[in-house]
Amino acid sequence: MHDDLYLALRQCIIDGDPEQAIELCQRALAAGIAALDAINEGLVPGLNHVGEQFAQGEMFLPDLVMAGEAMKAATAILEPAMQKAGARRETLGKVVLGTVQGDIHEIGKTLVGTMLSASGFEVHDLGVDVPFETFAVKARELNADVVGVSALLTTTMTGQKNVVEALERHGLRPRVKIVVGGAPVTRSWGEEIGADGYGEDALAAVALAKTLLGK
Repeated sequence: MHDDLYLALRQCIIDGDPEQAIELCQRALAAGIAALDAINEGLVPGLNHVGEQFAQGEMFLPDLVMAGEAMKAATAILEPAMQKAGARRETLGKVVLGTVQGDIHEIGKTLVGTMLSASGFEVHDLGVDVPFETFAVKARELNADVVGVSALLTTTMTGQKNVVEALERHGLRPRVKIVVGGAPVTRSWGEEIGADGYGEDALAAVALAKTLLGK
């Protein structure tokens, strides 16, 4: 019945078109589609398609970023409607996310956050240049399941190790899982510093978070 709208929603994510996403979400709500259905039947399949295309080398990082932007614009329209309806997306877990102290790279981390949110995680983004202790304090305060630490410079990579140590000092390990990512970061670096996993891109980070939490 609403298949055309669902397909259009899927397409606006694939096209990475935030304005179209906003307009279609408003139309979906006006047509009586539940916000949750718009997400699960329209937006998420679009995001999954972009992810598959990206993995196959048919789409590239800018496409992924634009799809993320469209997703963010769409959920901004749908979230209030969901709250009003009292519909809660079942959350897969709480994630605290940030770029480590001394590093102000935003884009990779934000993309990971958007993808995690879209996949059903509750994400608390601390931003960039985040002090090591802050990751631990916030994780304890929110009773987080996963802490994601991004570093885009070889000089700030060591900060990921400091975050692992901070979480240990706060007695949060091994209950709270630590995921690391960023251009210079490798799987072996993650293992060396005692992290639970390494995500080479936003999609890998989502899959990893699900695996770590047994979802």
